[in-house]
Order: sequence, then structure tokens, then C-alpha cells
Amino acid sequence: MALSGAGGRRSVRPSGTADRLSGASGSDPQPPERPFRQCDPDAPRSPALLERGRARAQAEGLSVEFQPAHAEALPFADESFDIVLSTFGVMFAPDQSKAASELIRVCRSGGKIGLANWTPEGFIGELFRVVGRYVPPAPGVKSPALWGNEEWLRLQFGDVATSMSVTRRMFKFRYRSAEHWVDVFRRFYGPTHKAFLALAPERQIDLERDLLTLLKTFDRGGGDGLVVPSEYLEVVITRA
Repeated sequence: MALSGAGGRRSVRPSGTADRLSGASGSDPQPPERPFRQCDPDAPRSPALLERGRARAQAEGLSVEFQPAHAEALPFADESFDIVLSTFGVMFAPDQSKAASELIRVCRSGGKIGLANWTPEGFIGELFRVVGRYVPPAPGVKSPALWGNEEWLRLQFGDVATSMSVTRRMFKFRYRSAEHWVDVFRRFYGPTHKAFLALAPERQIDLERDLLTLLKTFDRGGGDGLVVPSEYLEVVITRA
């Protein structure tokens, strides 16, 4: 989870990735000249992400303090932050309603909550279904793709929002080939990495085959490398 801020106002960004939703990430063409703190709720399982974040911050000339925390139990006082952001991160918290309530709790009245979440209809939503056929989720754990459902988001945030904008957008995965994508996601993307680790060798072969089929179904590269569009929701909530 990432935190940013200066003086008495701060912003917080729970995220398991180094991607960004707004200027709070320090990846804008003209990054703001102020100190940042970054907190990663998945840090115990992905220390490489924190190291990558530190390197990125240094390259951007930003002073950033990284702090690990759990998205379902943020170690911050109520209404601590002006901005709360998550890019494809908080959606993977097991207790989704608890994680949503934590985003609300630490955001001040009049502040913004920004989210980028994969949709169930898009490529990553289909990926979740393929992986789920091989490694079903634990009992009671719901699909992360719920965060890409506008109705579900309004149920979670509607009562505490003065406004909520939801925009469907596309991110394009670009790789040398479908095989290249599988190699990278098998090693570094949590859901697929864990699925391959949990399967016997022969089942790993089956999963790889199904992933390649899925990729080729979504591929729009026209034979010049792999280009797979994946739909996500860009969500901006103004806290009441």
C-alpha cells in the first residue's frame, strides 16, 4: 500500500503493484516536489516490488518511505489521508468488504478514493476463471473481479460517497508471444504463480495449454507480437 503526503495532509495508496492511478505515484511527467511514504500490504510476499518502488522513486528524484501493512487492517488513524489509491491491488484482499471499509476509514471527508480494478468480463476476469478451474479459491473467498463490478462498488462505497465516477478503460498487455506472457506470469503474477506451484507437473502442462488458448483468443497483435487488451474500471469516489 502506498502513502504519500506532506505536512498535515497525506495520501494513501493500497496496491500490490508499482502501477499508478494518479499523480500520487510519482510517475507523472512532472512529479511533485514533496516527500512520499509508500506502504505495500503484500510486502511480506513480494519484497521485490518494494525494491522496484524504491528504485523508481530514486529515479524520479522523490524521497519515499516504504511501509508494509495489511489492506484489511491499515495502521493509520481515521480520516488520515486526502487521497487513497489502489491500482489492481486491494481487489486481491481476501475480505473484500473489510478492505473497502479500511479505504473509507482512512480517507478524510471530502477526500478522494481512486481505484483501478479488472472487470469480470475482460481478459483478466477470464484468466481468474481459467485458474479457478485448476485451483478453486478457499471457502468463502470471492473473486477479485467483484471490484470490477459497478453495482458491487456502489454497494460498498455508495453510502459514504458524495459522488462516484466509473469509467471503463483498456490496458494492453504487450509481450513477444503468448509463451513469453505465460513465462512471465508463471513466475511473477500472484494468482498464476500460486496456481502453478499448487499443481502436479501434468496439471501444470494442462494449465499452460489453457492459458495459451485464452491468450490467443484475446490476442490482437496480428502476428507481430502478443497484444492482449484487458478491460478495467477506473473509479473515483469523493468521500462524504
